[in-house]
Amino acid sequence: MILYHLAAVTIAFMLDWLVGDPPRWPHPVRWMGSLIACVDRKWNKGQFRKWKGVGMVLIVLTVVMLITALSVVGFYAIHPAAGIAWEAILISTTVAQKSLQEAALDVYKPLKAGEIGEARRKLSYIVGRDTDGLNQEEIVRGTVETVAENTSDGVTAPLFWGLLGGAVFSVAYRAINTCDSMVGYRNEKYRQFGWASARLDDVANWLPSRLTSLLMIVCMQPAMISRKQAWKIVIRDAKKHPSPNSGWCEAACAAILSVQLCGTNYYKGIVSFRAKMGDPILSLEKKHILSSITLMKRASLLFLLLLWLGGLAFEYAIARF
Repeated sequence: MILYHLAAVTIAFMLDWLVGDPPRWPHPVRWMGSLIACVDRKWNKGQFRKWKGVGMVLIVLTVVMLITALSVVGFYAIHPAAGIAWEAILISTTVAQKSLQEAALDVYKPLKAGEIGEARRKLSYIVGRDTDGLNQEEIVRGTVETVAENTSDGVTAPLFWGLLGGAVFSVAYRAINTCDSMVGYRNEKYRQFGWASARLDDVANWLPSRLTSLLMIVCMQPAMISRKQAWKIVIRDAKKHPSPNSGWCEAACAAILSVQLCGTNYYKGIVSFRAKMGDPILSLEKKHILSSITLMKRASLLFLLLLWLGGLAFEYAIARF
């Protein structure tokens, strides 16, 4: 089955690269979001919110994995090629490389044209922070941080789980990630109810985020420092991030571009400071948005090649021993 999964993951990667996520097409994440929102409204109140949050994640995963597994088994029963094709389509819905690139370019284009107000508006679509009043450097920072963090969350992690368990695991990963994005907040409303979603997302992203960070260093020569120095920056700064995973790709991107990311943000007028990543050797400029996109694409492609090496090695080991 590993070879089938490798084929499906590769086709999914190419589908996303070519087609992306057309806005009018049906998308599993929207259905997941509706289910999560429904359970949130009914259960996120009263006592035992932490256990209710655990129950919500279990319900979402059970529904998503069962529907996915039944559909995959049905297509494989028709023919292996049909099964691979269907898995590829499902996995492609969990990968967001093209969408991420387009979102970043939507900010870059008005910046390049000097339309800073439009750039702020486009940035507000992809970040939770307040964007009114941001200068060009802060707009670039927000965009680069988004691309860096989501290189793992939105591209390599679903590919990783797709190799291990095909469409079932890949879609399950996206369900976990969606739960975290909707309820995994550390505020009064979700601190208890979103605990399970946040912790499970941390576990699911632990290895992919670190592998992706390493591959970022491998696939692009840092702007002003050596790769060894860049990796030292990653090791130094990644652990400063409040998330056990997000800091790895952000720190790697900052080191490679020789810029400094994170710092002070505002959320609905409330100040929030996040430890800075990287050294400010260079000032953030518009071109760094393009560089972050290039870094994402190279690291994602190298990650896919790594999956092939790992998958083929596993198949060889099974056949050999």
